[in-house]
Amino acid sequence: MEGPSFWNDQDKAKAIIAELKTLNGVLKPFEALVGQADDLAASIELAEEAETDEFDDDVRTAAEKAERDFSAFELQSMLSGPNDHCNAFVTIHAGAGGTEACDWAEMLLRMYMMWAENRGFTTQITDREDGGAAGIAQATIHIKGEYAYGNLRPESGVHRLVRISPYDSAARRQTSFSSVDVLPEIDETIDIEIKDEDLKRDVFRCGGPGGQHQNKTESGVRFTHIPTGVAAESRSERSQHKNSANAMALLKSKLIRMEEEKREAEYAKKYDEKGEISFGSQIRSYVLQPYQLVKDTRTGHEVGNPRSVLDGNIDGFIESYLRMKLSKGAS
Repeated sequence: MEGPSFWNDQDKAKAIIAELKTLNGVLKPFEALVGQADDLAASIELAEEAETDEFDDDVRTAAEKAERDFSAFELQSMLSGPNDHCNAFVTIHAGAGGTEACDWAEMLLRMYMMWAENRGFTTQITDREDGGAAGIAQATIHIKGEYAYGNLRPESGVHRLVRISPYDSAARRQTSFSSVDVLPEIDETIDIEIKDEDLKRDVFRCGGPGGQHQNKTESGVRFTHIPTGVAAESRSERSQHKNSANAMALLKSKLIRMEEEKREAEYAKKYDEKGEISFGSQIRSYVLQPYQLVKDTRTGHEVGNPRSVLDGNIDGFIESYLRMKLSKGAS
């Protein structure tokens, strides 16, 4: 970066700066931990020389902080996948069950929006299809923030809700399902070749509330990758050009994710983790009635306060999954 010709190639320079930022995200905390360890060792030595309990509280406090910081660093080091540092696209689809399932899908949409907000990330709903009477049939959120994809990748799968239905006059208990898929946003430095002859582009008129706000132009864009059948669309922008760019970015992310799933399937086969990788597998149950509990079926991690989880406090589930993968990989 100190070279006189560094900025001659703007794209290459930006890629190097992005790489440096990612490396510093690991190296700087590591250097801080080494400094903490040295300071802690010096404090312990001082306390031993004093032969009193004068410094015990200071040493204990410093040790507890070092342990917390090391745990946080350890968690960060688990996000070592090639795309873990990327922004993320989170797509939610309502399962069978009509209005009840659509309402559950919107609850999940809110949960991920609040998770991102709590972390200071930015969000944009790039695609949304309303569910009719209530909720959403499907929606895609673009979440921008450091390691958004690495953190949210464990959320892919089917989420199950059990509750007394607010849409049932008999107040019966209902079970609803929604699926979540998480994709990395591939930056411009990663070249994905999609041949023109392998690409089908469709435009369509986006839905709206009617009246003067009804979208009367064909601004929605859908791309289909013919060899794989993978499709991606965007309808959130009024501009067809912007929707086209959003849809292409999402399509590239889906193709990258397909390659990741192939590698993950090999990993699952190696460790006999059947059903964990499949998009259709149930990963978590949210029970609101007859008792209150959210439990991850893969890790066994559970929380007895569903409202807190639905308000975006899902870090415990993410961490338990990452630590499970780390322990299996090390065994």
